Amino acid sequence: MLAWQSAQRLEVDLVGARKASKLDGEDFTRPERKISPEQYLKLLQYLARQSQSKDTSFILGQHMLPGHYGSASQALLYAQTLRQALQILVQFRTDLCPLLTPRLKEENGQVILYWMDQWGAPEMLPFLVEMHMTAVTAMCRWLSEQRLPWRYCFNRSRAQHIEQHQVHLGRDLRFDCYLDAMIIPAEYLDLPWPRTNAVSADIAIMHATTAALNQAPAQSIIPQLYDYLALNLRCAPSLEKAAQHFDCSIATFKRHLARHGTHFQAELDQVRTHMALYLFHFQEMDNEGVATYLGFHDATNFRRSFKRWTGQTPSLLRLALE
Repeated sequence: MLAWQSAQRLEVDLVGARKASKLDGEDFTRPERKISPEQYLKLLQYLARQSQSKDTSFILGQHMLPGHYGSASQALLYAQTLRQALQILVQFRTDLCPLLTPRLKEENGQVILYWMDQWGAPEMLPFLVEMHMTAVTAMCRWLSEQRLPWRYCFNRSRAQHIEQHQVHLGRDLRFDCYLDAMIIPAEYLDLPWPRTNAVSADIAIMHATTAALNQAPAQSIIPQLYDYLALNLRCAPSLEKAAQHFDCSIATFKRHLARHGTHFQAELDQVRTHMALYLFHFQEMDNEGVATYLGFHDATNFRRSFKRWTGQTPSLLRLALE
């Protein structure tokens, strides 16, 4: 297990880590044993608290991918191109990155891989984002045998000290972006990687797909709600409509969201923010166009709402992404 091996490297109390995550010895001695996302999160929380290293999230990320997660890891190992590797990461995210949801978009010569909280741990989100970004960066550098020109966007203020980010990720760092994302020119998507093995990749993907169909992993409602809202933004989505879509009462739906530390309006505002950024950055829409797309009566109301969502005006936030 990645986190357990890294706990040993970080020299934290292994017994305490096991107790904090409510795991037993067989969870670490039997490769076929799987732990729940909640246990995995508790283990990472313990490592973050107990480790004396400022590099903890980055160290974990360096050893995360391709990993040892069965056929999904094998598929990553034999990926022929960056495009295929990212598609595998998204397709088999339940095995490869169970705490965050990776999403992929390609527009106007750019590719954006962005990360969403899946299990409702906002206090751990910076740690998890650093870990996952490092994982993808390190994996791509190893498999492509070159350092790819990723640009990193963070949904938080610039830290006082970012030396760890620069060492493990690079210097093209953007903060206050309201999106945790990695961006790269699309020209790198289909360059052949030297470790290419088309037959092995196809077999591993087939096995991973079969395994995914045969198992019933724990599902979080958060990514499903994100997809629903993104598809229905122009239809004035509401709490009542969303609860009906997920076939539960409003009270039950609220409880589901509360268990993940969120609520409907926060999720709706996040989707609106991401869609606005996408339309600004990739579709080059102006305020009026974005306001119309999102269902606002005029650009003034949109700008007011956008500032409430992000604390900034649309024009200032557009500059942060350029």
